Amino acid sequence: MTHLAFTVRPSVVLPDHRPFYKITQLLLVLLLASHGKKSSMVRLQMFNWALKDDARRQKLALASETGELDFPAWGFDPVLDRALSLARADGLVEPTSSGVKLTSEGARFCDTVIKEDLYSEDQALLRKLKTSVTENMVKEIVNRWV
Repeated sequence: MTHLAFTVRPSVVLPDHRPFYKITQLLLVLLLASHGKKSSMVRLQMFNWALKDDARRQKLALASETGELDFPAWGFDPVLDRALSLARADGLVEPTSSGVKLTSEGARFCDTVIKEDLYSEDQALLRKLKTSVTENMVKEIVNRWV
């Protein structure tokens, strides 16, 4: 008779599925690429999806120049909702009528991330975009969905 033995080993969690990674990335979006350091949930989902892939990042950079997003749709990630819930619990963001806003505590957290030069690729793109990817650009696409 054959005998099988299994050894339980810790599994690696992809960075995209780590709440701390998402929290930091989204706080940087709020700080560096959002009017009034606030954003709707749909816009944050779009940034979350776009930041995962180089081709999407390039389209986002192009949108900042043309004023038009070239995404017919994007994925909605439940990890983002979990990350924002944790960020809210830690006082890094606060809810608004349409989404979330960066708090002073969240801004201090971002300052530390920037000082330590973490997430440098994301920072470079977000600094380039500034506030050029607007809520209205996102709303135009969402209105096509219904």
